Amino acid sequence: SWRLRVHQHTLKDGRVLERAVIEHPGSVVIVPMLEDQILFVSQYRLALDSTILELPAGNRGWDEDWLSSAKRELREETGYAAQNWLALGEIWLAPGLTNELMKIYCATDLQWNPLPADDDEEIELKPLPFDEAQAMALNGQLPDAKSIVALLRVKTHFSPDL
Repeated sequence: SWRLRVHQHTLKDGRVLERAVIEHPGSVVIVPMLEDQILFVSQYRLALDSTILELPAGNRGWDEDWLSSAKRELREETGYAAQNWLALGEIWLAPGLTNELMKIYCATDLQWNPLPADDDEEIELKPLPFDEAQAMALNGQLPDAKSIVALLRVKTHFSPDL
């Protein structure tokens, strides 16, 4: 769950502004690699009133370990567990609105080991070839920011001179 905090901020000229900030426990995004494919999910997003293609991702609990959160989300959204995990940094998702920090992981050596999905999620697994996913991140076919950043981090890690 998120928390809403109303904060007063004093500007250099002495004016006081009141702003709402969403306090967030953080989230994770995972790039699951199954042989030469990346496992995407297609799911409905209420805020967009649309079904979008994105990498598996989700919120962590306030006291949940980051990697444990990523492992749980991967199993809930794709049905796979990973033997190998690589941390690829972190990003602020909307720093003008929230303190939500998202950590990026690459998951490899996948094995089928599902967890029940969240009650409000209808997710369809959509594997895409690695090269096609990378091209989509660069040519505008994939408008989800977290997925674009995560794919670029994976590409940079595995092909640093590209």
